[in-house]
Parts: sequence; C-alpha cells; structure tokens
Amino acid sequence: MNQEDTICALSTAAGVGAIAIIRLSGKDAFSIVQKIFTKELSNSPSHKAHFGRIVNAKNEVIDEVLVSVFKNPTSFTGEDSVEIACHGSLFIQEEILNLLVESGARMAGPGEFSLRAFMNGKMDLSQTEAIADLISANSKAAHKVAMHQMRGGFSEEINELRQSLMDFASLVELELDFSEEDVEFADREQLNNLVEQIEAKTTSLLSSFRLGNVIKNGVPVAIVGAPNAGKSTLLNALLNEEKAIVSDIAGTTRDIIEDTIILNGVEFRFIDTAGIRETTDEIETLGIERAHAQIKRAAVVIHLIDLKENDIESIEKEKKTFEKLIDFEEQVLIPVLNKVDEVEEDKFKTISGSNVFIAAKTKHNISELILTLSASIGDLGEENQTIVTNVRHFEILKKCAQSLQKVKDGLEMQIPGDLLAMDIRETLHYLGEITGQISSDELLGNIFANFCIGK
Repeated sequence: MNQEDTICALSTAAGVGAIAIIRLSGKDAFSIVQKIFTKELSNSPSHKAHFGRIVNAKNEVIDEVLVSVFKNPTSFTGEDSVEIACHGSLFIQEEILNLLVESGARMAGPGEFSLRAFMNGKMDLSQTEAIADLISANSKAAHKVAMHQMRGGFSEEINELRQSLMDFASLVELELDFSEEDVEFADREQLNNLVEQIEAKTTSLLSSFRLGNVIKNGVPVAIVGAPNAGKSTLLNALLNEEKAIVSDIAGTTRDIIEDTIILNGVEFRFIDTAGIRETTDEIETLGIERAHAQIKRAAVVIHLIDLKENDIESIEKEKKTFEKLIDFEEQVLIPVLNKVDEVEEDKFKTISGSNVFIAAKTKHNISELILTLSASIGDLGEENQTIVTNVRHFEILKKCAQSLQKVKDGLEMQIPGDLLAMDIRETLHYLGEITGQISSDELLGNIFANFCIGK
C-alpha cells in the first residue's frame, strides 16, 4: 500500500440505506473532492461541514451532499481527510466513488485508514486492533473491553512495563562501557524485584485471556443430559422462541442446535445436544459423540436432569457420571433439575450440591438460571481493568513470560552483563511488538487484512 496515494472508500455498510459515508485521506484529498464538489473548500477550517452538490464532468448533478473537512494532523489518519455524506442509493455511491478515482484517488485496501492512523502516530497497534473489536462487538461486555483498549488502557500498562525494563537495560549496558573499571550501575536485587513485578503483571494478563476470549466470541454453553430431560425445551425457553423440535419421544435431537442471546450484557452461545445414553442406533450414536465433543469445547456446561423420571439415587449417580466429563479448572458445571412443577417439593430437598431447579416448559425459575449463568463467567472487572481478548497479544505475552524467566535465571546464576542485556532486550522486543513499537510489513499486513474496507 503506497502511503503517498490519496485513498477513498465507502465507510458505511454496503447496500441501500438512508445515508452513505464515503471517506478520503491523503495529501490530495481536498483538491480531488474540489474537482467534483460545487462549494469552495480551500479556505475551510478543519472539522467543518459544507452543503453542496456532487457533479460529473458534464456538470450533471449526482447528489446533494454534506462534505466534512478534517485537516492534518487533527484527523483520524493524521492526514488531510474528507467525508462525503450522500444519499444511500447504490447508484449514487458508485458514481461518487468512480468520480473520485477518475479525479486521482485510489480505492483503499482493508483497514488502510486505520493503518495510516498507526503509521502517522495517531494510535498504537493495539489501539488500532481494538477498532476492529469495537466494530464487531455484539454485547455490552465486548464493547467495554474494546473501548478500554482503544482508549489506550492496555497500551499504557504495556508501555509502563517496557519503560521500567528499558531504564534498567540502559544501566546494564552502561556497565559494559566501564567493564574494565568493575563498576555496577544496575542494582541486581532491584532488577530482580522489577522482573518479578513484570512477571506477575504478565501472568495476570495471560490469565485474563480465557475471560476475554469468551467475552469477545461469546460464552459457549452446552446443554447436556439424558434423553427427554427437556434440553430442547430449555433452549427454547432461554431463546424465547421455538428453535428446537420438542417431542416426548426420546432421542429426538440427533444433531447440534445452536443460537446466541445477550444476557446481562454478555453474549452466550447455547448449544442443544443429543441426549447421552447407551444406544445401538447408528445415527443417534453420532449425535451422542458430537454431544461429548461439545462438552469439551464449552466454557459452561448445563447438566439438565429430569426430576420426574428419576429417584434420588439415580440423580446422584447421573451427576457423578457427568462430573467426570468436566475439566473443573477450565469449565463451569451447572446442575439444573427440570420439571419441579411435576414432583413433590420434598423430593429435591435432599439432592446434594448447588443446583438450580426449573420447569422449562412453563419457564419457571429461568431467571435464576440466567443469574447463575452470568455469575459463572466471573466478575467482568472494573471499568478500567485490562482484559486480553486478542490471540496475537496472548501469544506474545507467553513469549514475554518465557524471556522474563530467562532474565530471572540469569540473575540467579549471576551471568555477565552482556548476556543479561541480551535477555532483557528480548523481553523489550516482545513488549514492543504488542504496541507496534517494533513491527514488520508482514505483521501489519496480517493484522490489517482482517479489517473491513473503509476503516
């Protein structure tokens, strides 16, 4: 992507709408728009909108528009930028874009406006990545995390860690200049304390990724249990629609049925699975195998038990059987006992553990189940808490943790300053990769290729 070109693109969603926004950025943005716009822009102050007409070479009016002017360096990209608000006709959008290209602009690539914002120092790499997360945020929780990162919360923490380590690296390398005089500028004990602080922060950020990942992509919740426990009825009750076929015939659900819903600001992905039992039916067996696979992938597992058809002994036995399928370090199991409206209350008072009692058919106590689900993912943290949601950041932080361990080992073994400095520089390199202080064309290409065009 040539940074000297003036680029243009449709920034609103493709298709027909009331209004469409077309944006340009680059050194010739104003002169290019001026060729097709009837109002004078040369003396316009920044951040001002002008009403006028877009015309073609034959002076035919294409549309009446609002043209907003943003002068460098106070624009999003740090370059001269223009936004054209036109009517949302597909014909009008295409005509204006064609006129802009004919006047000297070129069509922007994916994420090229955000890339220019990064290249021009308007934001760092983790902030630009947060833009894509903000655009795709489907829930309040995902929006909050993306906003915190876009406003520089994550970058600030990384930069503080990096600066502290860089100060020490400078002192260690200064010692190398005075090696013959046996002078020590960097207190090794103080460096060790600093490394431990950075290591603790890195570990905390790494631990937050599990929560961040489910916030960003939705919490996968598998609804499992024996046939006819009411799993499909529960799915329909949670979604408030007839998504799954409900029948009194055992084994009706043989494939995975999935849908999403926002509960208390968090997106949950509910997965209805085939009833788990021993069977000789080949198709049902495949469904049960898929149910086991979904249990392994789920962050939360709802184990639904039929109160009406089971006595206390069989319920306790079934609970222990399903507990063996759960990795309690990575997953949350919620035992839910169904059909409370069809049994005497004394029957379920003696059942062990923390259980949720519901009647899926009548939606009785579904609200309590929703509260339990919300609590199962833990505290989403304070408003300004940093939660890692980006796989690239997670992988770099893992490398950072490994390099920090090398620094600690080096301090313990009292290795020479030049070797210690190399290990510290490696840690600095990884921290710099997160914010883009250290980057490559290949890295930037991979990141911005996933952005939408026009952003």
